[in-house]
Amino acid sequence: MEGKETRFGISASALFAAVSTAASCGAVNAMHNSFSPLGGAVPMLLMQLGEVVFGGVGSGLYGMLVFAILAVFIAGLMIGRTPEYLGKKIQSYEMKMASIAILITPVLVLGGTAIAVMLDVGKTGIANPGAHGFSEILYAFSSAANNNGSAFAGLSANTPFYNSMLAIAMWFGRFAVIVPILAIAGALAAKPRLEATPGTMPTHGPIFVGLLVAVVLLVGVLNYVPALALGPVVEHLQLYSK
Repeated sequence: MEGKETRFGISASALFAAVSTAASCGAVNAMHNSFSPLGGAVPMLLMQLGEVVFGGVGSGLYGMLVFAILAVFIAGLMIGRTPEYLGKKIQSYEMKMASIAILITPVLVLGGTAIAVMLDVGKTGIANPGAHGFSEILYAFSSAANNNGSAFAGLSANTPFYNSMLAIAMWFGRFAVIVPILAIAGALAAKPRLEATPGTMPTHGPIFVGLLVAVVLLVGVLNYVPALALGPVVEHLQLYSK
């Protein structure tokens, strides 16, 4: 029960943490730093996926649309059909902008975390040494860059270094993502709307939904699993070695 209120308990605390990080809310009813290693990894991963689980508040909606464009393009390559979404043909320009929008946030999170763990000024803010301390830094940059605002509550982030680094992650995590998405919107708006043909891949129904979920998870795995392995996964394994 450490870090949790008795009026909520463990289950409600874990549920609230998962929902608020999946939807770019940022509210907390428990200290995420007190969660078990894998319990802390869940809200961290939900933010790192882009907070698109519910089509989220604000950034979650256009984040999911970017993943939908990526999914329809991948499906078109796999089955040889014309990649179209909402009657607009998806071409190389849209894919370049979608790739930039998807990669910006991981670069900010992983790059910021790497800088923080290499510098003494970054390591001094860690409340818990080892893998858990790495998780505290990773969570801080994941929250700042992904438009969330929640905290692990174990990192002393009110220092000039972290104020500056997290502000940079926050600024570029908002505006550097919005610009390529606006470019996609402008490019699609300028294209004529195409009528559906037998060669058009349908973007509704369970098959496309499954493909979209797979693309979201695959991108998250490729980007963040190595970092998660250094933090919550290692800490979880250490529980069995004591």
